[in-house]
Amino acid sequence: MLGRREFLAGSLGAAILAQGMRAQVVQAQVVQAQAVRAQGFPDRPLRWVVGYPPGGASDVFARLIGQHIGTRLGQTLVVENRPGGGAVLASEVVVRSPADGYTLMHVDNGILVYNPALYSRLPYDPDRDFQGVGFIGRFPLFIVVRPDSPVQDFADFVARSKTQAPNYGTPAVASPHHLAMEMVKRRTGLEATHVPYRGGPAAMQDLLAGNVDAAVIDCATGIPFITSGRAKALCVFSEDRAPRAPTVPTLRELGFGTAVAYGWQGMSVPAAVPAPVVARLAEALKAGVGADDVQARYRDLGIESAPWSPAEFQDFVRRENAEWRPLIRELGIRLDG
Repeated sequence: MLGRREFLAGSLGAAILAQGMRAQVVQAQVVQAQAVRAQGFPDRPLRWVVGYPPGGASDVFARLIGQHIGTRLGQTLVVENRPGGGAVLASEVVVRSPADGYTLMHVDNGILVYNPALYSRLPYDPDRDFQGVGFIGRFPLFIVVRPDSPVQDFADFVARSKTQAPNYGTPAVASPHHLAMEMVKRRTGLEATHVPYRGGPAAMQDLLAGNVDAAVIDCATGIPFITSGRAKALCVFSEDRAPRAPTVPTLRELGFGTAVAYGWQGMSVPAAVPAPVVARLAEALKAGVGADDVQARYRDLGIESAPWSPAEFQDFVRRENAEWRPLIRELGIRLDG
């Protein structure tokens, strides 16, 4: 006969086993319910929140791709601009929205990677509160000067900066353009003073007017100026030469192998959105980015895309975090004092 201790141990083991089995059944029921809901998703319009004003690259591509996403999902997709505070306001709006897949976040380097290093406190944690849906594309960055500038090339630009530091314009403080240039300064010995603007077009306008010596611009804004001869590109920060500007050398070619940077964009949703819904959105986003008119626009502007899954996009963001957050802290750049 079993002793009291053995009996209790056996009973406890059986109870734990039964509890585990019930938990597995409940989890399976939850997954099944999510899959059923995803089959009917979406049954009403969606909104895609953009943390920047209308007319910028984020807004333009959200609207262009959003038309295809809406068609693919059979629902209207409304782009909602919520500019302000480095897209912190927009991010908080999305994080606090219901985790049902109907509120999407247009994300970029700043929102997912830079902001935790730029602010001492945020009302959201991008690592915990967002999950990735997919990749929109990455935008090569160029240093450009006026066509009549006496600067001949990047080496000349660096040499001249030792006697008189030029000023350079970017679309904003702590934009990918600004942080990339500060990284380049550290790794090449360039001296230069930052002048922030409200968007890339404004920086280019002031460059051509002679109010700044140079600008760091992404391909979406810069390629029309470069290919038309209205601006002279000294270098590109990408891994390889840009197909739309094949004569412009990379910094890697010039001997600075670690001076690589891009602007990039993607889509995320609140972390608790069910996986089947995320998969449905990811499929629609991939189709939208791959649409003929979108890819034609990408080729015309030199934008690079990749059909990443949600997991692949998340892995990419983790690699970006590992590179850029320590560098931002090292540079001492802050947006909240």
